[in-house]
Amino acid sequence: MPMITTCERSGAATAGQPARRRAAGGVTELLRSANITPVTPPATSPAARRAAQAAAERAAARAAKNPADAAASSSSSPAAPEPAGTAAIKRGRARRDLPEHRRLVRAMHGINRVYARGYHRLRVLSPCPLPPRGPGIVVSNHTSGLDPHLIQSCCPRLITWMMAREYYDLPVLRTVLDQVGVIPVSRSGRDMAAMRAAMRALENGQLLGIFPEGKIEPGDELLPFQTGVALMAMKTEVPVYAACLDGTQRRLEILPAFLRRHEATIAFGPGPIEFDRHDTDREGLERATAAIEGAVEILRQQVLAARGGSRRHV
Repeated sequence: MPMITTCERSGAATAGQPARRRAAGGVTELLRSANITPVTPPATSPAARRAAQAAAERAAARAAKNPADAAASSSSSPAAPEPAGTAAIKRGRARRDLPEHRRLVRAMHGINRVYARGYHRLRVLSPCPLPPRGPGIVVSNHTSGLDPHLIQSCCPRLITWMMAREYYDLPVLRTVLDQVGVIPVSRSGRDMAAMRAAMRALENGQLLGIFPEGKIEPGDELLPFQTGVALMAMKTEVPVYAACLDGTQRRLEILPAFLRRHEATIAFGPGPIEFDRHDTDREGLERATAAIEGAVEILRQQVLAARGGSRRHV
């Protein structure tokens, strides 16, 4: 570290200088004596300043004439890389903000368990095999508007359900559905926004609930499963778990299914469904869908056998 020493300035060096220049010269000499070189900004001539101003005006005129080119040129510069660990921190914060970590949602989960298991006399044939953490897809047949609540009551983790938009848009339900993170799906065609939301939920480690039939079963048999579940499972490489329901809630919409008391039976598969995830062409997708549908059909036979002759419908 250089040592700063004082030095005496001769009277001839300061004679005739104004007070401001004498002070500046004293500071400069003091810095030099401490082996510190003062840095002064480069002088700019009036001509250089005028040229720079003219160049700035021309650039502004070009930007006003063609804003798309200006945006493209500004976006072409590479973004500064994020510090190490920033992405992991952001993912951690996003996961902490998931609905399943909210106190209100946990309270609603407990209330739903009492409502579904007690009021509706739900009989569970096999335990829920869902993992304690990590993503997964739950598939089930669709018997009524009560199905998500019956399935959720058996699972300790929150399931993010994909729901028909006409139900989601009901003013009475929408506030509650937003709290639990329901994903609305339009039936008019391929809903890419809902697909992206479902993929994000799986990326965040959530459980996703889907009814592959696409609507409530009009009869006792399974409807053909749509291939979207298999495609999503192949893209995300997450496990798929099967469930199956039957009971007096069949063919009822949300309000009648909620208000009437029902007897229902549910069964879960023993673990993830096995199917080929590498064959992604149309035939491979159909085979994977058939495997998922077959797993639900096996559970359906178990549920029917358990209900036996006491099986009745409203």
